[in-house]
Amino acid sequence: MDRLSKLPLFVVLMAIASFSMLLPAVHGAMMEDFITMRVFFYGMILFGFLTLLVGLATAGYAPRSVARSQLLTLFAAFSILPLMFAVPFAEAVGNTTYLNAWFEMISSFTTTGATLYDTNGRLTPSLHLWRATVGWMGGFLVWVTAVAVFAPMNLGGFEVRATGGAGRGSSTEFSQISRIADPSERLMRYSLKLLPIYVGLTATLWLGLVIFGEFSYVALCHAMSIMSSSGISPIDGVYYAASGWLGEALMFIFFIFALSRLTFSRGLLGDADRTDLRRDPEFQVAFFLVAGTTFLLTMRHYFGAVGESNTSTLEGLQALWGTIFTVTSFLTTTGFESRYWEGATDWSGLQTPGLFLVGLALIGGGVATTAGGVKLLRVYALFRHGEREMARLVHPSSIGGGGREARLIRRQGAFISWIFFMLFAISIAVVMALMSLTGVQFETSMVLAVASLSTTGPLATVAAETPIAYSGLPDAAKGILAAAMVLGRLETLAIIALFNPEIWRN
Repeated sequence: MDRLSKLPLFVVLMAIASFSMLLPAVHGAMMEDFITMRVFFYGMILFGFLTLLVGLATAGYAPRSVARSQLLTLFAAFSILPLMFAVPFAEAVGNTTYLNAWFEMISSFTTTGATLYDTNGRLTPSLHLWRATVGWMGGFLVWVTAVAVFAPMNLGGFEVRATGGAGRGSSTEFSQISRIADPSERLMRYSLKLLPIYVGLTATLWLGLVIFGEFSYVALCHAMSIMSSSGISPIDGVYYAASGWLGEALMFIFFIFALSRLTFSRGLLGDADRTDLRRDPEFQVAFFLVAGTTFLLTMRHYFGAVGESNTSTLEGLQALWGTIFTVTSFLTTTGFESRYWEGATDWSGLQTPGLFLVGLALIGGGVATTAGGVKLLRVYALFRHGEREMARLVHPSSIGGGGREARLIRRQGAFISWIFFMLFAISIAVVMALMSLTGVQFETSMVLAVASLSTTGPLATVAAETPIAYSGLPDAAKGILAAAMVLGRLETLAIIALFNPEIWRN
């Protein structure tokens, strides 16, 4: 392990990416899909040899700026590794372009889950498993880098509670220890701590879905997708899942791991993780968002159906569950629809506005989780600041309570959260403008921009008035969306941090 920790991070990621190609190769052999088996087995050998060459060429390399090296490595991982993933995928699909295969892999690795292919016909089960595996690996990379890279640098949402500026580190105990420890050893240590949790949770969800009647391969893909919040499914979501309502209920429980980091990383992030889950601001905000949105949508359908529907109590409860599941799914940026999501529409005759789901995806899940979006902690900081400003209208000379951390969140946390929110909004506007230049319509550009930057690919099928097909986009638009996915996964502040002069100093 000591020798492994001394290797450059990108070489380690290349090695893992190469070895992971063995999984679809073995699955292809079991399914007697020998074309897929050979393609991925040869891909593993090819990229394994390439990884060896890169490892020998970079042996002994010591970056002068660790922070700069880690951010550049993450940027390269989410933009270059999909080039490796796409080679065997394109060969196995056959009648496709390499650009489409690269888009598919960058969508999977950033946990966006947007797809260009008809999942019911063109892709084999082994290829679906590869998409889910790539998304699952991308989710684990987010877990590790959030704790080992973003937390010490006050990025990825950690800047809300930090005493230092974004991208500069803070004076907290955790940051002091992180700067003293060797960065490579820290990455390896957190990887070894988080990997059993990530694998164990995925295996538990997989077995649970199988017990509830789901096919083993579909259950594995869905388990990987829930844990990575990628929304990748071989059967177009959970609507056609054999596990039924029980399977959805089990998935709903596992959504919690995308709402708060306290569910899996307690003790890894210092004093900030000693909060009880029930008092965690992110969990509280998520609860009120899910409850409030569900109430509004349910009341809308209820009053719209008065005097026009003879729906039964069971159908009403099913529609309520479908709303709760789907709302939570899009808040975690997973993007799975419940099989009962359209139930309320059936008995009320009213369409559910897609903008509700767009707004939830924009907010996103918890800090240091696989969810994308603005993040719940930033929304909480803005809410607390607004609450304090309202109180000052009544009592201008009052002093805000809650302790040092609460005051920090209301002031500096809210300030940096507002900056990030504006950067996110500007990013949406820029992506929309670029998409419009390629000939894409305004509404379509808006939905696709939000779907890419929030890493919620399934938004395209539910948020617009008519479902949007990624396969119908021009090649230039695909390239723009791919760049937006990387930007949404790494976040704007992390990219801007690369321009911080402190990072480029020796």
